[in-house]
Amino acid sequence: MNNEKLYLKNNVQVEPLFNQWYAWPHLIAPATAAMNVANSHVKIMKSFVMHPDIHAAAVKNPAMRGGPFLDLDVSRSAEVKALLDETVSKQKKMIEFSEAVKTLNSLLANEAKGTSLETLYSRIPEPLRGYVELIYDLNNNAGIRFIESLLYNSPYYDESLQALDFCLIDSDNRPFVFSTPRFQQDKHVWLQRPFAHEGIDELFKMRNTPQTFAYIKERLELSDKDDEVFRTFFTTEPPRPSVRYDGDQVRIRYLNHACILVETKDVSIMTDPIVSYEYQNGHSSEDVHRYTYADLPERIDYVLLTHTHSDHIVYETLLQLRHKIEHIIVPRSGGGALEDPSAKLLLQHTGFKNVIEIDEMESIPIPGGKITGLPFFGEHGDLNIRTRIAHLISLNGNQILCAADSRNIEPMLYQRIHEMVGDISVLFLGMECEGAPLSWMYGALITKALDRKMDQSRRLNGSDCDRGMDIINRFNCEQVYIYAMGQEPWLGYLTSIKYTDESSPIVESNKLVEACRSKGIISERIYGAKEMVLEDRRPAAVACGLS
Repeated sequence: MNNEKLYLKNNVQVEPLFNQWYAWPHLIAPATAAMNVANSHVKIMKSFVMHPDIHAAAVKNPAMRGGPFLDLDVSRSAEVKALLDETVSKQKKMIEFSEAVKTLNSLLANEAKGTSLETLYSRIPEPLRGYVELIYDLNNNAGIRFIESLLYNSPYYDESLQALDFCLIDSDNRPFVFSTPRFQQDKHVWLQRPFAHEGIDELFKMRNTPQTFAYIKERLELSDKDDEVFRTFFTTEPPRPSVRYDGDQVRIRYLNHACILVETKDVSIMTDPIVSYEYQNGHSSEDVHRYTYADLPERIDYVLLTHTHSDHIVYETLLQLRHKIEHIIVPRSGGGALEDPSAKLLLQHTGFKNVIEIDEMESIPIPGGKITGLPFFGEHGDLNIRTRIAHLISLNGNQILCAADSRNIEPMLYQRIHEMVGDISVLFLGMECEGAPLSWMYGALITKALDRKMDQSRRLNGSDCDRGMDIINRFNCEQVYIYAMGQEPWLGYLTSIKYTDESSPIVESNKLVEACRSKGIISERIYGAKEMVLEDRRPAAVACGLS
């Protein structure tokens, strides 16, 4: 029995945690983590402890879904209070860091008037000393540059706060994860392990390669008390085999949201990975067709990440795929802005290898073509975020543009790009044209009170119909697919989106699809799963490898 080979079940859910909160990029990068602990987590928990009834009422209101309200029964107040006290005590340095950022910003606002900043270094608050540079832009506006590589080797990056919460799930029904801390539960296994722990890769390899229970228990350093529950996560039944695409064409599979799998017989490329689990009793009451982890190839040659928002760098999926990923391509960071943490450092410090930064209009060769980074405007509230990029996949004579949540703020941008890259075969475009206000994503980082009018004006919007059609016309697109809408039922835990037929993104995307079709352009707002096949357009001699 002890030598029995086991497979990991396809409905084992893993939630990556930071100090018991669902982990996303801003909770891993040290500076943004400190700001979120002090200005989001502590505040939300204090509010819940004082008024749990208000939180309980708010989470039942669909209009408040995704807001700063703990989705817990009022009876859990004591547990929340204990976590709050522990956070204030054990994360004291993080809270001091946040206060220091606020103090330094105030100092610069009051005293940095265009003369040398050198005299202010001695007045930098102690938590920031040696971790920041004081800078001006060319208009003499003072700012702070964080030395991120040092912060990852400081007390502000604490891997002991990282953990994994495992359980079995049997439906798509998951609550929104970002506003509620996790507490240990029955039938769950909670592993306090850094995300870089190599045992995580060994566990997820077991979806396809069986090992003994003793083997994985040792690799994960699992305690005996978790044996009974942990055993329920495994089966002796082999999964259906992973089959790498071996056709002569380019196969594109839409998995959900902004996740696209592009394959030829020579290369596999995945964008912004999010993957559905596969349940033993079917998918869900809605029974939406989908691709799951069981449908993925054994190796993913390139993973392309567009930006550091929580629905595009999803650690829950990335950790499960890490053992499959050969290269991971991220946008080049602007270098040290608080609101713009480096995706490369983020991934390297959480165990990912072969992380490659790509800049705007920079290309890397791949079998059958190349991947080019394109400028990506919009959806970031006019902040100077450099860690964002759209990806143009040139493959076997086809041009596939994954534009993510690009908003066509400056149409001339696309004319300039078209002059360089030519026409687009297939465009994937997000149309969340009524995004959240600036503060929803970046509020914890802002140290001055944000004017409501300013906050509502600078929304995290994608393109509407008119802006999207302008992109389509400039690129002479042959096929257009609207994606990254967060509609799939298994994505509610990330996006909290519940559209109706009257919702602006639905109305605008319907108009765009109709406008495309009237021009003879194949178009669809994708939902669930879809497969497209593109012919090899290379000259015959090139396609056959003769030149």
